[in-house]
Amino acid sequence: MKTTLFAFGLLAATAIASAANADKLDDIISSGVLRCAVVLDFPPMGSRDADNNPIGFDVDYCNDLAKALGVTAEIVETPFPERIPALMSGRVDVGVASTSDTLERAKTVGMSIPYFAFEMAVTSNDKSGITSFDTMKGKVVGATAGTYEAIALEAQVKEWGSGEFRPYQTQADVFLALTQGQIDATVSTSTVAQANVKTGNFPGITVVGLAPFDTDYVALFTVREEYGFINYLNLFVNQQVRTGRYAELYKTWIGGAELPNLTVNGVYR
Repeated sequence: MKTTLFAFGLLAATAIASAANADKLDDIISSGVLRCAVVLDFPPMGSRDADNNPIGFDVDYCNDLAKALGVTAEIVETPFPERIPALMSGRVDVGVASTSDTLERAKTVGMSIPYFAFEMAVTSNDKSGITSFDTMKGKVVGATAGTYEAIALEAQVKEWGSGEFRPYQTQADVFLALTQGQIDATVSTSTVAQANVKTGNFPGITVVGLAPFDTDYVALFTVREEYGFINYLNLFVNQQVRTGRYAELYKTWIGGAELPNLTVNGVYR
């Protein structure tokens, strides 16, 4: 009887230890599915084609990550304000959603090394008279709530002491407000600005120059305590660059000769 009890206890302890050692990386591989939060109103990073299928840089990046893990990718459409809540509620496993790697966000989620970098551009309504960042002073401006550029732009309006900042739910809402004259200008990533102007869906707007904001480095994110998965994500980003896949995706979705550098000068190579 004692031997039986000892054996049972040993098996129970082993099962508990195995469960404790299991992590998000193991769970994803076991489930056969990787659920990615992706913003699909943020072309060319994420959008939908004529058949309503998700497309874009972030969509392909999620598919590449799933392929590396040997699982199937599931694209979960997630608006900007819902990215972190989607992870915390368990709806997704990872965010591939052009998410700035801020220290504030890092208090809540675990973030990888940067997988993309954005410059900020000013797009104005042609009737506004705005021809540069400085001429935005005193005007009504807006951006997508919760984004790096929205936080920076709102702070700039407060510093100017004039004008008005208006937050919007999505990038599409921002550019619709811009073309309708509800706002005079916006600051967005240069990729988004050029993509929206090129569509022809927002007449009467022009990209008038760059905003003097810091380069926006964006990271993949997952549950903060999942160190094994975070380490995997870091290595994956590294491999995407080393194999030339990062350059390939950039050429496909953004174009241009100059590939954004993912390193910070004087910090790491």
